[in-house]
Amino acid sequence: MNFYGLAMGSTMILAVGLGHMLVIKWEYYWGSKSWPGLLAVGSLLVIASCFTDSILLSGSLGILGATLLWGVVELFKQRKRVERGWFPRNPKKKT
Repeated sequence: MNFYGLAMGSTMILAVGLGHMLVIKWEYYWGSKSWPGLLAVGSLLVIASCFTDSILLSGSLGILGATLLWGVVELFKQRKRVERGWFPRNPKKKT
């Protein structure tokens, strides 16, 4: 039996769920102007996945990196959600 697909599917569900929470918290504490941080970490993870020999680790790094890269797009959408009042604004953060 091969459990690779199950492992990758589980990694994807976990990464997307954590990525969703990360974008909400990232915008709350640091705002959307800090998007280069997500871009850098996501890019490094994708590049690291290309140079990893382990198939399971390579796939997991690629999934996590792609999720963070997608998080850059979602960060700007999250800013609009906060402006519309759908999510709370951080009162301590300078706008």
